[in-house]
Amino acid sequence: MTDKFSYLGNADISSIENMFQSYLKDRNSVDSSWQKFFEGFEFARKNYEESTEFPQNVKKEFDVINLINGYRSRGHLFTQTNPVRERRKYVPTLDIENFGLNEADMETIFQAGTQLGIGPAKLKDIIAFLHQTYCQSIGAEYMYIRIPKINEWLREKMELNKNTPNFTKDEKLTILNKLNQAVTFESFLHTKFVGQKRFSLEGAESTIPALDAICEKGADIGIKDFVIGMAHRGRLNILTNILDKKHEDIFSEFEGYLSEDIMFDGDVKYHVGYSCDKTSKNGNPFHVSLVPNPSHLEAIDPVVEGIARAKIDNFYNGDIDKVCPVLIHGDAALAGQGIVYEVIQMSQLDGYKTGGTIHLVINNQVGFTTNYLDGRSSTYCTDVAKVVLSPVFHVNGDDVEALVYTIQLAMEFRQKFHRDVFIDILCYRKYGHNEGDEPRFTQPILYKVIAAHPNPREIYAKQLISQSIIEADHAKKIEKEFKDLLQEKLETAKKTGKAKVTSYLTNQWAGLKIADANAFDTSPDTSFDKKLFLDIAQKTTQLPGNKKFFNKIQKLFEDRAAMIVNDNYDWAMGELMAYATLMAEGHNVRFSGQDIERGTFSHRHAVVKVEDSEEEFTPLNNIGTTGKLRIYNSLLSEYGVLGFELGYALTAPNDLTIWEAQFGDFFNGAQIIIDQFITSSEYKWRRMNGLVLLLPHGYEGMGPEHSSARMERFLQQCAENNMQIVNCTTPANQFHALRRQIKRDFRKPLICFTPKKLLRYPTCISNVKDFTTGGFQEVIDDATANIKTVKKIAFCTGKIYYDLIEAKAKEKENNNAIAIIRLEQLYPLPTKQIQQIISKYKDVTQYLWVQEEPENMGAWSYMLRAFREINLPPGQTGLKYIGRHETASPATGYGKLHVQQQQNIIDRVFEKQLAVK
Repeated sequence: MTDKFSYLGNADISSIENMFQSYLKDRNSVDSSWQKFFEGFEFARKNYEESTEFPQNVKKEFDVINLINGYRSRGHLFTQTNPVRERRKYVPTLDIENFGLNEADMETIFQAGTQLGIGPAKLKDIIAFLHQTYCQSIGAEYMYIRIPKINEWLREKMELNKNTPNFTKDEKLTILNKLNQAVTFESFLHTKFVGQKRFSLEGAESTIPALDAICEKGADIGIKDFVIGMAHRGRLNILTNILDKKHEDIFSEFEGYLSEDIMFDGDVKYHVGYSCDKTSKNGNPFHVSLVPNPSHLEAIDPVVEGIARAKIDNFYNGDIDKVCPVLIHGDAALAGQGIVYEVIQMSQLDGYKTGGTIHLVINNQVGFTTNYLDGRSSTYCTDVAKVVLSPVFHVNGDDVEALVYTIQLAMEFRQKFHRDVFIDILCYRKYGHNEGDEPRFTQPILYKVIAAHPNPREIYAKQLISQSIIEADHAKKIEKEFKDLLQEKLETAKKTGKAKVTSYLTNQWAGLKIADANAFDTSPDTSFDKKLFLDIAQKTTQLPGNKKFFNKIQKLFEDRAAMIVNDNYDWAMGELMAYATLMAEGHNVRFSGQDIERGTFSHRHAVVKVEDSEEEFTPLNNIGTTGKLRIYNSLLSEYGVLGFELGYALTAPNDLTIWEAQFGDFFNGAQIIIDQFITSSEYKWRRMNGLVLLLPHGYEGMGPEHSSARMERFLQQCAENNMQIVNCTTPANQFHALRRQIKRDFRKPLICFTPKKLLRYPTCISNVKDFTTGGFQEVIDDATANIKTVKKIAFCTGKIYYDLIEAKAKEKENNNAIAIIRLEQLYPLPTKQIQQIISKYKDVTQYLWVQEEPENMGAWSYMLRAFREINLPPGQTGLKYIGRHETASPATGYGKLHVQQQQNIIDRVFEKQLAVK
């Protein structure tokens, strides 16, 4: 067992004496290495017969122990890990004088050697052992980990073989072969496609045998699925040499051929993804996928984690040993991008953990042009790892065996402790940011060294020749063979004429298809059997009788039961019934966001606490459905969590996956995920996604940061039927919108602008018939309108409808002259349904667009453009705008001004007064 005495920083006599006293009482109270240390003192046992005082004449022994701990905690600062630069100098050094020792002690035998597992040893041998273990091509940071069993495991693993690889001849030849593939592939591209960007891996070619080792070792210790995320550098090399993408397919992309799919906009070749099934050398099958990514560095990180979690949940029954995320970072991005911190913080949370991620850092020691000293304040680019007590290994990228050895150690660590681990590959970038960039403008000295530096294959081949593993001409022979193969594939690519697009509509995507031009003409039937609906609704209102709940919770569930009796379902019941009915049909619901279990506005209560305890009860998981509700309050993050859920939805198309913003205003913390993935991934990478975003939206006098989910930003990006934008006004229509996500035979992101005021609004209710018949209504007509008297149509969306319809009910003069039409779906614009409305009201002379948002926000700009598709009666010119004037801020922070503005909108619709700001 271990305790507070297990690891000492600056040991002194008193602390050792305390430990010794503990040892005398119970030998198992101290670490095993200390047991051996104390056992070695014959006098200690003899003295114990006479006295329990610890001998005071062994200070040198403890100086050596301090030296040992110094190497363990700070040895990484004095390693040989940088292939092209001298390391920075750190003080104090590990010189023995700094530990109270001197040259005269070098031949002295110290019992402290038992701490290293080598028994009593001379000081010079102890130092040699420590230097080999902690100060060669591998620098290990782990002593800050406050979990003794992890610390001890790492220490024992590294010290057992002095962090020194010992590969067989066959293993060394495998490493050389992967290095040869990496180096030769890059040199071939450099000569055949001169001047083209490829973001070469040159300088970091050891990454290929490292990734190969991840897959081989991982597969042999139980991993079935690897999910890789990375930026552009080295991507083409990894695609072909790790994921077995055909060389000719990559070459055809260099030729600039159009896609074989004319509906596919495509992306640059160093952004695309790929996947394949492989088998390890020991016969263990595994799947490996590389996720497509944008140029926004590290944006792919949460997406990879979401994909991995979806696979764990749905393919492997929650077994985290079966799926391994691998994230490949650049040093500058790892240190500079805040999303890395968000993802790291998710790594041990119940809703987001994936069993530990392997982080590979391709450490170029430079950003685009920025020197590493200007790129971070921390010592290492990997220092973020310490936030979650992850070990970090810094490895010389020129020492490929040290790197593969470290990878194998990291894989064992990951499988045993299910925590993240970082491998920092110290290497270099042979060219500039891309092959056309001149790095000597900004790093002239570094690039003079790099120009003369041999590549990792040359270094390793020379090493193997010296060890008599290969003949002198072996490296040239395998290089020629691989080049000949590449040339053959290049000739094949030139004859192809089209860029290959690999279909992904297999496995979990089987049965789904790419939406055609008519897919949005009508919505499918999403009704649910009435008898089953009522049965499920009743079950959702039942709390277990053997548990005591807070009085307000009890009352809330009683009120929900009364809704069933009175046939008036509010927003929360309509929403929860959407989930419950899908679960009854076998679909899982994955739902996360800030405070979503209760709901920001305390309406949902999908998870409730037992009174005076931390015990939780989830009603929807106790109604006997085959599908499950996986609902999690998230950490306070938008970017990371939305990216995670996007990845989850990408892998689980038959689950309903939802992210809700605390207020819709806060979604822009995740703007990169929306811009680079949600709106465009199908057209860049041919990847559909059915993710649902719930964005609370509505002007209720809560100020500029709690009013607007920036509808205009989403609508501005709408094109080619890339997503669905809805703003529902009834619980039943929201119910059908959510169910429609699963009932369609294609997947598109669904952006739901959801209400706040309407959550408890007396007239915002639906009855059981609304849920058990029909489907989603893209447009809702005015049930109070008289077709014969209507002269004006006011189109609107969302909450303002209730303000308008209530004002209309109070009107006496203009009551019959206006019809208020709700656009429940803004995109794709339901043109046919709108056309039917216009055709129905034949005497209309004016068409209004009414919104709460300022003129430069909301749906107005979109409607002004999109409404051109509508055929209006002769003489009609289009929509007239009624709403707030354009403003820089989304909403006023003054309550009285808000009320005045809101009333002014209503009055203008009914022509009572002129506009005021």
